[in-house]
Amino acid sequence: MRGREAAARRRKGLGLHLCYAGLLLGLWCVTAARAAGEPQGTMEYPASKSDSARVLVDGRAILEVRGVSAFPAVQRADKIRKAIIAVADDDSISASDIRVEEKDGRTLVMAGGHQVLTLFNADAVLAGVSRKVLAEAVQLRLAKVLEDYRLDRTPRALVINSLYGVAATLVAIGLFFGFRIGFRRLDSIVEQQLRAHLKALEAQSARFIKAQQLAQFLRGLVRALHLVLAALTLYFYLNFVLGLYPWTRGFANWLFDLILSPLQTMGTAALATVPNLVFLVILFFVTRYVLEMIQAFFRSIDHGAIRLKSFDREWAWPTYRILRLLVVIFAVVVAYPYVPGSDSEAFKGISILLGLIVSLGSSSIIANIIAGYSMAYRRPFKIGDRIEINGTIGDVMEIRVLVTRLRSLKNEEVVIPNTNILSSEVVNYSALSMQEGLILHTSVSIGYETPWRQVEAMLKQAAARTSGLLDKPKPFVLQKALGDFAVTYEINAYCADPKNMAQIQSGLHRNILDIFNEYGVAIMTPSYVADPPEPKLVAEDQWFAAPAAPPAPSE
Repeated sequence: MRGREAAARRRKGLGLHLCYAGLLLGLWCVTAARAAGEPQGTMEYPASKSDSARVLVDGRAILEVRGVSAFPAVQRADKIRKAIIAVADDDSISASDIRVEEKDGRTLVMAGGHQVLTLFNADAVLAGVSRKVLAEAVQLRLAKVLEDYRLDRTPRALVINSLYGVAATLVAIGLFFGFRIGFRRLDSIVEQQLRAHLKALEAQSARFIKAQQLAQFLRGLVRALHLVLAALTLYFYLNFVLGLYPWTRGFANWLFDLILSPLQTMGTAALATVPNLVFLVILFFVTRYVLEMIQAFFRSIDHGAIRLKSFDREWAWPTYRILRLLVVIFAVVVAYPYVPGSDSEAFKGISILLGLIVSLGSSSIIANIIAGYSMAYRRPFKIGDRIEINGTIGDVMEIRVLVTRLRSLKNEEVVIPNTNILSSEVVNYSALSMQEGLILHTSVSIGYETPWRQVEAMLKQAAARTSGLLDKPKPFVLQKALGDFAVTYEINAYCADPKNMAQIQSGLHRNILDIFNEYGVAIMTPSYVADPPEPKLVAEDQWFAAPAAPPAPSE
């Protein structure tokens, strides 16, 4: 197995070297093809909206010229470049022979008896200087270009640059082999030394991730890093070697700008956003300080340290949340123009899309939020109150912006949207129970043969026996209806504990049954033709029939 792995690694290494060699050969072929024609060195850029192009000789910029529809800037720049090269190839013309002449509203740049280029006012406007200043700058620049052009093509310069190229080639090859050896060792470490740690990680992750998968992932990262370093080495090597020769220097500059121009653009954009970022940071801290002051103010109101007329303490936190939202919205509006990229069309498109999504998908959420804040100021209930909403009775556990949570009588958690509460009738059993008492009531139907005074007395006696009902105010009885066969009586008694209203009402029902049995009065609403021969009563000796058990005698 080890022999096979070694052979596979050797084949992999051979393939990597072949890839490097192929890439180098391809780039050298491109360079040779460009050098086979006329001397290269002009990288013409596409004309901008104002139709301008740069004149480049051996990768060195001379100036930027304007064009017209009949003579585009690219063609004009190419003609100027060829004229400069023709002058540079003529050894009889020296750099001191370059002169400037004014003629008919334009400036002629002459070299010996040759006209190299003509400068117009449009060229001076493009450069941001006067035509005279631009002509003097071009004259000096052309003299330097002529000297460099001839110096770069001397045998001595070519030999020295070739030696530099050979040295750079040896360094690049050494780096390639060094990277290969180093990353092979690193791959071996990932394969062998970290296997135990990967096994432990696999055990901790409940086998969701296999150790082999983790090892492959790490090896992939190592290979990716190897390829990145190798590509960077190859890139800088080619840029350096191609920049040594005048025929390939333009291609080297293009290759250099291909990578560094985006980085330069991003760096320039990042530096340009520094003042905006400083403004955003300052705005963040100012907004945070304002929010802390507002929070401290409303916290004091909630604790009772600050009291405002006609402003309840329960309104403190809802009002703080509203003001906090307004402050944050104001800060976002102020900060928006200073956010990097906020003026771009892509940013505006995303903003519109997000706004559309929020407006379409959050209508119910917004409605619940508005209902939640509306309830905070209506104060229909508070936490701990016993309330009834749409037939659901329970104690208020939590009041949130979107929903309200109740604990039902059966110990169930009921979540009710605030919009339902806002549009429904809310019965609060706790609001007045401590001051005036909650009235519990129940109804019984008794035949007309029973005196109503006796019924009222029995109902009041049953209320007096019920634990949890108040003696004052006193219970009272209402005759609710005179039916076809019976009278409907309603006993009303006061209670100060709404959370035990179900148990208290159940006790009241039990005592009513006992009292009516004691006095031989039947509770019934009969639908009959004749009275029964015997009243429908429960005999006292049957009150605790099995499985019921009598209460233990009190000591």
